[in-house]
Parts: sequence; structure tokens; C-alpha cells
Amino acid sequence: MIPALILLAALCALGLVLWLLHRRDVRRGASTELHGPKVVDPPAGNNLEEGACCGMHITCERDSLLAGISEKIEYFDDEELDAYAGRSPESYTPEEADEFRDVLLTLLPADIAPWARSLQLRGIELPADVREELLMIVAEARADAAGARH
Repeated sequence: MIPALILLAALCALGLVLWLLHRRDVRRGASTELHGPKVVDPPAGNNLEEGACCGMHITCERDSLLAGISEKIEYFDDEELDAYAGRSPESYTPEEADEFRDVLLTLLPADIAPWARSLQLRGIELPADVREELLMIVAEARADAAGARH
């Protein structure tokens, strides 16, 4: 019985130490795999036009996600979506919208915004409901990142 109590006390002490270290790291703003990379404001003189959106704040996320911030076209194992280039969002069938949704839901959180930019550069418009889902996911991720910093 005594060895079990000693083991329990040691586990509790270890848990307390790990919790205190985690709190210290969160206060310092250190990045952890659980919280993702730290998001910081871009430095002054970032060559953005005056009043342009930097893509780092929720107030301009609709514009920044779909703006051509990056000119590099990246593929996310979604080459089949190239068949939808030039189509309007209203013209998609529910099955076609599900193809977009399937890709969206398999992306890593860090790949969602680059995927949206890649689609725009490829001339592919998202179905309206999938676009709203994408914006909701990005808003939640940004809120989580902002909450982790404070």
C-alpha cells in the first residue's frame, strides 16, 4: 500500500511540475504543437499598400484569404478540382460541393488559407456553403491563436 501511495504522490508532483512549465510557456507566448505556431503582427515596412489587409486579423479575413497574397500555385492533392475552373459558385451540384468539402476537411489547419489562395490563383471558386465553412474554420483557428497568446 505504501509503494502505491509513493507512486501516486510522485505522479501528482510530476503533473504539477509539467502544468507549471506549460503555464510559463503560454505566458511567454512560446509555440507548442497543441496551439500551433505563434501568430504575430507583421513588421512595419512590410511593403503593403496603405490600408491593405495583411491577412493576420479577423476584420479582413474574407479579403485576405481570397486575395492573391501569394503568387505561387500549390496543390494539396486536389488536382481534380481544376476541372471546376471558371465555374460560378451557384452552378455546383451538391455532389460537386462535397468534393470541395472532402478536400477542405482533410487539410491540416495550417494548409487551409494557402489552399484557398491556391484555388483563387487557379481560377476555381468555392461553392458558397463550402466557402462559409472555410471562413468559419479560419475564424475559429485565429480566435484560438489569439486566445493562446493572452
